[in-house]
Amino acid sequence: MNSSPGIYFDIGKKARDVLYKDYAQLSPLHFQYQCFKYNCKLSCHVGEVLPGLGTLFRVIIPDSGKAELRYLHEYAGIAAGVGLKPNPTGGCDAIADFSGALGSDLFSIGTNISFDISTRTFNNLDTGLSLNTAFLTASLTLDDKFDTLKASCYHSFNPLSKTAVAAEFWHSFSTNTTGVALGTQHALWPFTLVKARVDSSWKIGTLVRQELWQRFFIAIAGEVDFMAINKLSKLGFSVGFNL
Repeated sequence: MNSSPGIYFDIGKKARDVLYKDYAQLSPLHFQYQCFKYNCKLSCHVGEVLPGLGTLFRVIIPDSGKAELRYLHEYAGIAAGVGLKPNPTGGCDAIADFSGALGSDLFSIGTNISFDISTRTFNNLDTGLSLNTAFLTASLTLDDKFDTLKASCYHSFNPLSKTAVAAEFWHSFSTNTTGVALGTQHALWPFTLVKARVDSSWKIGTLVRQELWQRFFIAIAGEVDFMAINKLSKLGFSVGFNL
């Protein structure tokens, strides 16, 4: 039995996937009325270069890239990487990331540190913990240099049909704002996944993800902001291929 806690970004991942993965605001291609914006995300993950050691290479065209090493032990997971991220001046900053998680597949605690090499400042500081049971997966994190508190939970009703619900609560200490997001997913057929989400700002999103072949899929997502004056809408389309 594998008791590894994974890496830090596995904390809360199941809930994030239900609530945010492949939706219009995150899709590689998205449309906003007559505006067209795009990005292309390419990644390569080699599972084990050496026992327990894996690599990840990621490029997001046109503005960023990252190379990362991951080491998974029975009771620990460590990830370290260097990448480029755009800055407000139009250039790119070199960012070094380090994260670690301790525990097991039942309970884990971890932290993530992001350091801007160009300005010699900490870009981000995060910490969190996760509890994983057969009934419920829950997480609690402090993100954005400990400014944002997030709590999430995930429950799977039927793994065969991928039926699940998720919820996330967040509070920003600097702006004193609070929000909640609720989401659900269900596989209508073995290769067709439908998702829906709503948050406390009355943004409602839906998504249909269709696997065409074993490793090729497309996703179409839409989002409506009912609090916007003109009922701002987004439509997203993404294509994915896994080797």
